[in-house]
Amino acid sequence: MKRIVCFGDSNTWGYNAVTMERFSEDIRWPCLLGKLLGDEFQVIEEGLCGRTSVADDPLFEGLNGYTYIYPCLMSHAPLELVIIMLGTNDSKERFNLTSYNIAQGITRLALKASSVPAGKGGGFPKVLVVAPPPIGSEYFNTEIGKSMGANCDIKSYELSHHLEELLQPEEIEFLDTKGIVSMNKVDYMHLDEKGHKVLANIVCKKVLEML
Repeated sequence: MKRIVCFGDSNTWGYNAVTMERFSEDIRWPCLLGKLLGDEFQVIEEGLCGRTSVADDPLFEGLNGYTYIYPCLMSHAPLELVIIMLGTNDSKERFNLTSYNIAQGITRLALKASSVPAGKGGGFPKVLVVAPPPIGSEYFNTEIGKSMGANCDIKSYELSHHLEELLQPEEIEFLDTKGIVSMNKVDYMHLDEKGHKVLANIVCKKVLEML
């Protein structure tokens, strides 16, 4: 079987903003991706709420994706592909990162993933970076506004442009969800059921092009 790791944050974990619990397997996009790809593929969920690309969170431990991705990928080897979808949490005001800085961090993480010998025969897996849907501006007036801080929507909207620019010379595959997948209307930074379904379909198409 072709093994794929989906490495992301709460939107890969499947956070339901209405119930504040986890969506079931028939809703989460990595699970739907596995069904769409069929029996030749095994899709592994590696989502963690609050995960960043390269930043250490001063309030919570263990959320830095850069320090975790090596053992994560090695534990799931052999792998054909690593799908990285991060950036939403990096936009938090407490990290003091510009949208370009966030793209730099994700690119750094993607390059590290592409150099982990977790492919077949100790080779390297392919990497696909997915730019998450932009955070809606209304997020600031919800319960998460105080924790997230200001300008998260602006930074997340600008992110995909910088990611594409930085990833292209590195020859790392890229998928932009902006204008295709939308966040929910509850906290404006998590996928709803429809969003998971749409995301699974566009990622599936990209994966089949790559593999």
